[in-house]
Amino acid sequence: MSEIIRKDINEEWAHTGVVKAGDFIFTSYCVGNIGESIEKQINGAFDVLEERLAMFGLTVDSVVKIDALFRDIWDIPTMEKVLKERFKSGNYPVRKSIQTEFAHKGGENGLLFQLDATAYAGDK
Repeated sequence: MSEIIRKDINEEWAHTGVVKAGDFIFTSYCVGNIGESIEKQINGAFDVLEERLAMFGLTVDSVVKIDALFRDIWDIPTMEKVLKERFKSGNYPVRKSIQTEFAHKGGENGLLFQLDATAYAGDK
């Protein structure tokens, strides 16, 4: 039986940023550059995702699924631009895009994007 490994734990939020369970890595609440443009926030979220995957020796190429949360769903083309830049191999993950009102202070000038992802770790 595989053990479950949790990293990037935030006791204040009762939150784990990344979990390895079996052959899969699960990340949540990847956000960055809050208060900046949507493109900078999307890139910031991917920076956090890459940092968390690196904790297990992985890159974005191992990502098989992304849940993308937007304040404005019409920002999807900006995310698609970033995906093309980040996934240079063209091996894009499956994804789901959702519009939501984030439980975060800042309103329309605050958090605009968050991503959660699942990656395949295989033998790592």
